[in-house]
Amino acid sequence: MIPQPPKSHPTNPPATSLSAGVSVSVTGTFTILVTDDDPGSRKSLASLLQDRGFSTLEAASGEEAIEIVRVEIVHLLFTDMHMPRMTGLEALQQVRLINELLPAILVTADVTRELMRQALQAQVYSVIPKPVNKNVVMHTMLRALQKMYGVPVDPPTTDHPG
Repeated sequence: MIPQPPKSHPTNPPATSLSAGVSVSVTGTFTILVTDDDPGSRKSLASLLQDRGFSTLEAASGEEAIEIVRVEIVHLLFTDMHMPRMTGLEALQQVRLINELLPAILVTADVTRELMRQALQAQVYSVIPKPVNKNVVMHTMLRALQKMYGVPVDPPTTDHPG
């Protein structure tokens, strides 16, 4: 069973290990949409998420992301900011007409105060700078899923040197 968008919350789900020391309780699989015009960045992020048990969809543009959200159940959106024809925030604005509660994480190499202001205004969950750090990606995404879907997330365990 795939968790439904924000209207339903999983109850008593089994725990699934996502990365070293991090587990999240889920029912089925969350579907994450990764939008980036750079195929390397897009595939790298999608692979990271797949390796941790998430189902992923990929979009090479904002327009493609909008079309995917129209026809697929998506639980979280990662989007690059700077893409041809439509920015990540412009795409998110259109996506929110389809699914107003979809959590979104903006990824960009150009973090400025103005961009942060725009992201806050667009209710982006977080802005992650490029190049992305896989631990930051996972932590941020798990917290966004926890906030939106009520999924309990266990903090990573710390290994202390002998």
